[in-house]
Amino acid sequence: MMIALLLTAVSACQQPIASSQTETIVPQTAVAQLPTATQQSAHSPTFAPLIEPNDPLDPTHESPYPAISYPGDGSTSLPTAVLPTVTIAAPTTQPVIQNNSYLPVIESAAATATPTATLPPPPTATPAPVPAVDFTAVRANLQAQGQELAFVKIGFHVTLMEDESLIDLWTQKMDAAGVPIFLKSVDNAEPLFKAQELMKQSGVPHVLVFRASGGVPIYDLPPAQAAQLHWEEHRALWPPELDPNLVWMETINEVDKNRSEWLAQFALETARLAMNEGFKWAAFGWASGEPEPEQWQQPAMLDFLRLAGANPDRLAIALHEYSYDKSKIGDQYPFKIGRFQELFRIADQYGIPRPTVLITEWGWEYRAVPEPEEALRDIAWAARLYAAYPQVKGVALWHIGVGCCFFDISQQTERLVEPLLHYSLTNYFAVAGGETAVNPDAYRPSQ
Repeated sequence: MMIALLLTAVSACQQPIASSQTETIVPQTAVAQLPTATQQSAHSPTFAPLIEPNDPLDPTHESPYPAISYPGDGSTSLPTAVLPTVTIAAPTTQPVIQNNSYLPVIESAAATATPTATLPPPPTATPAPVPAVDFTAVRANLQAQGQELAFVKIGFHVTLMEDESLIDLWTQKMDAAGVPIFLKSVDNAEPLFKAQELMKQSGVPHVLVFRASGGVPIYDLPPAQAAQLHWEEHRALWPPELDPNLVWMETINEVDKNRSEWLAQFALETARLAMNEGFKWAAFGWASGEPEPEQWQQPAMLDFLRLAGANPDRLAIALHEYSYDKSKIGDQYPFKIGRFQELFRIADQYGIPRPTVLITEWGWEYRAVPEPEEALRDIAWAARLYAAYPQVKGVALWHIGVGCCFFDISQQTERLVEPLLHYSLTNYFAVAGGETAVNPDAYRPSQ
């Protein structure tokens, strides 16, 4: 089937954060418990504005979608990749437990007193098979113990002219292993379409997000009117080959945090329009370090949180989490990376079900990614943090594809695809039933 795809200019970037906490990913039989605590109110420092690219890309690129290969032979062989060793250290203080336990798990021969999680050694020149975990068996075993399986939720943010072979490899191998991917794409429906079609065949619940680059809402208009115009613009740009029941629509990016109550009213109207037309819509796209805690607690914003909490499969809150420091993923944690926890704390405070969260941009700096070994250590820490909260559906690692002002970020990030694939197929987490207590100190990174 040939499908024409309108590709327009790419927008948006932002930086990640890192938290430091030392806990080792443990064997299947070892338990690391999740602390109970209330989080202090997080007030973010002031950050320099991010560059919003305005790249004059070719607006009429057309290409047929290649045929999709549905892996059915059980093959998990990968090209050669340099795979780092990842160790997450355990907390220095013994947490208090309140009907919540959190168990990072990795297939291992035996538990030790201080278990560690290490990636297998680097492949040799001959491509080596990835020893994917039997996640079906693991899930059954955990459920028998009253626990739930949580996967590595970190995927990719892509735009145009991405390396299709790498993204296709990652998507197909993850799908074949039954592991959901998280994929955010701007102006490019093709990788989402491929994942969507795989999902229809396999039933693996991939989390897919599409955004068409475009203007921000017209803030000078009444919010309901601005929402109507904005919705019509993005509704017209929705690729017809994407199923709105399977792919999230994100329409805005790094909004003006000083207009939070206006944006809440805008979001309420957009949510009504989106749900009426059968779409799954993600609101806001807040920049890393935004918004301020008090802005979640204004009247219209609380109304939107209630609506989102009541419709977790149709409404979500899109956030960006960057450290803005390539060498320190946990810089100022949890004010940048990990800031979603403040949203959950406030929802709990007001008796609102925690909303679905899509972290549609995540990373270090918008132009720089650490070397793969260091990057995988940071990703392993972040994977543990996000796995503890089931409402966080996924994280899009910035960035693969073209765009203004990004230098060679795409080439840097492409080096992480195979190592992240390997890590995702060989690691998992066990989470006890019930809500994880919001306690950022339980996940503080070591940096």
